[in-house]
Amino acid sequence: MTAMEFLPVLFMVTGIVLVATATLFVSSLLRPSNPYPEKNAPYECGMEAAGEAAGGRFRVPFFILAILLVVFDVEAMFLFPWAVVLKEIGIVGYIEMFVFMLLLLVGFAYAWLKGALEWQE
Repeated sequence: MTAMEFLPVLFMVTGIVLVATATLFVSSLLRPSNPYPEKNAPYECGMEAAGEAAGGRFRVPFFILAILLVVFDVEAMFLFPWAVVLKEIGIVGYIEMFVFMLLLLVGFAYAWLKGALEWQE
């Protein structure tokens, strides 16, 4: 494959970035901006926020579990194309995926030992 074959992809990515940037810029110029304390306050059920919702610290375990889920979903996303082309990439591809899986297993063991998978109330 030559670099010229990827030129349409480069044009498309450049166009997407330009359109997204232009859209954000124009919307920041045209949107109304009238902030005041009541508008910026969190709103739930028409009542003032009280207790933990009034500005306390957020609990982290949910976010850690969500990040771990994303990591393992991405890993599963890499496994399918690898399995499709395994015969063509040969033993080198097999070893590379083994190293990749080993690194993910080490990360999973680290998260488990640190207690990231424990749900604490």
